[in-house]
Amino acid sequence: MSAAQEPIELYYWPTPNGWKISIMLEECGLPYEVKLINIGKGDQFKPDFLAISPNNKMPAIVDPQGPDGAPISVFESGAILQYLGRKTGLFYPNDERGRVEVDQWLFWQMGGLGPMAGQAHHFRIYAPEKIPYAIDRYTNEVHRLYGVMNTRLQDREFLAGDYSIADMACVGWAKLWERQGQKIEEFPHLKRWLETMLGRPAVQRGLAVNAEERQKVDLAKDKDAQRVLFGQRARP
Repeated sequence: MSAAQEPIELYYWPTPNGWKISIMLEECGLPYEVKLINIGKGDQFKPDFLAISPNNKMPAIVDPQGPDGAPISVFESGAILQYLGRKTGLFYPNDERGRVEVDQWLFWQMGGLGPMAGQAHHFRIYAPEKIPYAIDRYTNEVHRLYGVMNTRLQDREFLAGDYSIADMACVGWAKLWERQGQKIEEFPHLKRWLETMLGRPAVQRGLAVNAEERQKVDLAKDKDAQRVLFGQRARP
């Protein structure tokens, strides 16, 4: 990695998915410039952003010094974590066995913990109609997934053994356990891991990136923002 690394452009909003990348950039010590994507106002639908992230989701990055020195854009938080891990040689093993260990838990978060916790947030907090079946379905599934994490962490400090991008992917979701209807005391190994994670200075810095913007919007009450986010369309 060049000592004269140009800042990576981070297209970001302070959410569990955005935090993954701000944490990784802080852990790696990479220079970066935040490009705020206000998902409550529809910034994710603007053509310039869609050229980088065609699924109209943040985070995304543009690395001016990508492979062979040519710029590269990357969308999807898991892919960004893997890219930054390969670029820096940090928090993502070089050997195949170690990499598989990390990938398993990264993909577990991408396909399980994140989507299920997100649905729990939606139906518990944001849905205009309280649907008991949906609330129970996703609250119970998050409970099961927390149990999986708790079991995994009973004999190791981090999910893949050494601290890795898998842990960074999970911490932003796990720290919101109350919103997901969980009791952290039921999961002592997960609780210990979460306290360790939240005690890391780089994690604290990553979570603090533009945190004030998150406080400005009460999504549970902002109907315009809800229509943008949950209707998947920009304001007219």
